[in-house]
Amino acid sequence: MKTHTPLLLYHTPNCIEAGCDEAGRGCLAGPVFAAAVILPKNFSNDLLNDSKQLTEKERYQLRPIIEAQAVSWAVGIVSAQEIDEINILNASILAMHRAIDQLSKKPEHLIIDGNKFKPYKQVPFHTIVKGDGKFLSIAAASILAKTYRDDYMAKLAEEFPHYEWKQNKGYPTVKHREAIKKYGTTPYHRMTFRLLDTQLTFNF
Repeated sequence: MKTHTPLLLYHTPNCIEAGCDEAGRGCLAGPVFAAAVILPKNFSNDLLNDSKQLTEKERYQLRPIIEAQAVSWAVGIVSAQEIDEINILNASILAMHRAIDQLSKKPEHLIIDGNKFKPYKQVPFHTIVKGDGKFLSIAAASILAKTYRDDYMAKLAEEFPHYEWKQNKGYPTVKHREAIKKYGTTPYHRMTFRLLDTQLTFNF
């Protein structure tokens, strides 16, 4: 059984705190997803960790547990077209804002994975580098963002099978780039990203 350093429950005790994380920032195709999660004061789970440290099976095992036990959770999405318009950093933050917007319980403090964030209304926040490996609520958000995005890319793969999105989830694998070179782009590709080693112009 894998072991890891126990994650902390709260950064700022005695307030309603939401953890936020995103998934899909480095992909060539598909939206960026983000999640916001508020966990109860008594929450505990020995398996919960940064989604990147878990297997796919473990992530999907944890998702219903998080959803059932969280005080509130939500997922926000920003499309590939929006990413091209506002850039991936702004899109990642916007996806987090959209997730926070949907929380049924309004947070009094936010903890954000990474080192960049824009204020959400008047809610105080802290950015935490590698926060998904330090705080349970950020780890939970990373799992929801990752699994919901993976589900979305698997559905897109049915429409566009050549790109193998079910396997690569839109990340820049060799086979993904080979498919772009052979078949061109789709409406789900991020046209401002470096899609090939030598960037080409494609016709829709």
